[in-house]
Amino acid sequence: MQQKQIINVLMNLKEDADKQYKATLKGIFGSYARGEAKEDSDIDILVEFRKNATLLDLAGLGNFLEEKLQHKVDLVSQNAVREEIKPYLYSEIIYL
Repeated sequence: MQQKQIINVLMNLKEDADKQYKATLKGIFGSYARGEAKEDSDIDILVEFRKNATLLDLAGLGNFLEEKLQHKVDLVSQNAVREEIKPYLYSEIIYL
């Protein structure tokens, strides 16, 4: 799947992610954002969960997105990004 296709799919799923999984899809980063993805690359997605979200919401959202994208995803909570990684992540993120 190409970068533009991924972004389009995720844009169309933002409302479902919010309603069903208490999450805001923020953007993609990593190899797909840099245009360096290979066949076995996962899609790195930055997500912001509401305070009342649970681990079931996280797992459910991951499964939901993998099903819709037909590809392995790696969800990263915006609140869990370590300070030393933030400059790298935010320099390459493609916001939705």
